[in-house]
Amino acid sequence: MALPSLEDYFPDWKEREALAEAMIPIIGRLYRSNVVTYCYGRALYNQSVLQIMKAHRYVRQVAQNELSEFESYPILEALSQLDLGPSHIDVGKLATRFMEESEGNGISPMDFVTRECAEVIGRHVPPIEKPQDVVLYGFGRIGRLLARLLVEKTGSGQQLRLRAIVVRKGGENDLQKRASLLRRDSVHGSFQGTLRVDEENSCIIANGNVIQVIYAGSPDEVDYEAHDIHDAIVIDNTGAWRDEAGLGQHLKCKGAAQVILTAPGKGNIKNIVSGVNSHDIEPTDTIIAAASCTTNAIVPILKAVNDKFEIVHGHMETVHSYTNDQNLIDNYHKKNRRGRAAPLNMVITETGASSAVVKLLPELEGKLTGNAIRVPTPNVSLAILNLGLARDTSAEEVNEYMRHVALHSDLQRQIDYTTSTEVVSSDFVGNRHACIVDGVATLAKDNRIVLYVWYDNEFGYACQVVRILQKCAGISYPLVPKDVVAQGF
Repeated sequence: MALPSLEDYFPDWKEREALAEAMIPIIGRLYRSNVVTYCYGRALYNQSVLQIMKAHRYVRQVAQNELSEFESYPILEALSQLDLGPSHIDVGKLATRFMEESEGNGISPMDFVTRECAEVIGRHVPPIEKPQDVVLYGFGRIGRLLARLLVEKTGSGQQLRLRAIVVRKGGENDLQKRASLLRRDSVHGSFQGTLRVDEENSCIIANGNVIQVIYAGSPDEVDYEAHDIHDAIVIDNTGAWRDEAGLGQHLKCKGAAQVILTAPGKGNIKNIVSGVNSHDIEPTDTIIAAASCTTNAIVPILKAVNDKFEIVHGHMETVHSYTNDQNLIDNYHKKNRRGRAAPLNMVITETGASSAVVKLLPELEGKLTGNAIRVPTPNVSLAILNLGLARDTSAEEVNEYMRHVALHSDLQRQIDYTTSTEVVSSDFVGNRHACIVDGVATLAKDNRIVLYVWYDNEFGYACQVVRILQKCAGISYPLVPKDVVAQGF
């Protein structure tokens, strides 16, 4: 048998590359009109040629079909010729359906997308009545990633608008240092775009977004209306306050209307994991908590598994990257073991994620235990779920189910799936899902299964926070086709 030659693959690659390149201006024009495009849940907007090609490759590997740029480009081109109103459109799923339907009946791409998009053609209803002002209170690891995401998602400027960040002044060159930390990140790379510093007006200008930097020692020192900020949603990512009394200080500020905490809330504060209990958010809620990164990673998986197999008992162990809470070198720490040098040790510690699960999935009360091991990596963690089920199953059945959930369910934005035999933690830096099921690592025997679930405990979590923010702001898009999920990335 003849070995493959350059001519077998290279021309095909260059053709697909040219099509992906031609997609970019179309995707950009649609995005500026609030028409957001995806390929099986993976964002196409603000992506490079190679990133678009990788999204198609993912579909071929995981969705197990032959979708390529040759199939998706005609669909995207036809979409660009329609008078589309604001919507979320999964071009990949449309292309797959078109391939299945057009075989034998000769329907054209234009006729197909005209029919599929009938509800949004000429429907120019904005996803939100007026732009929503957003304030970041604190500008640490999560705060800066939230800033990147909010700037990226500015779109036409008529949705979420990052208006200000609130920090304590650290020195005379504080503004320059804040901008530098936003510009360069040792884990997540450089900021995608341009940044300017306006010292005179205490502003950072990110991709044209004017972000006021407000210096304050506590919420009661801030008057947002003085900066023309009104009815703002304040995202508190300091972790300094976690109960209603503490977080309620934000609501006393002029111009603030609602608070989202990027940590588990205490007392009666609703802890929300986007995709699982977002429906619990009510217009009257003024304080919402986004739970923890680990809770966001395991709850979608536990819900999916319990829905199909019923969990009888289980143990969750999170192998978690070290955080700012730990010491670089051995020093006093109020918690056990966390005083030991984080870059040098594996540290057994507690996690509240297993108990937090019960608040979100009450049917699992008394069935789960949990613990944590902090390890010497700066980002991306691994949850190991050892579960006893109500019936026997196999690794093949579990993996096929999780693959389907990742591609077609209401948890599509939260759960990702990989079949690679070579992935390691750093491969998931920047993944926008709450978690990623490592299908190759799945174990099953009788009614017991072990799932290995990766998660970017910084960026993936920040994406979940923004999804909650969108829900609180009332942002709503029509979906095409209807089984895609709103408020994704």
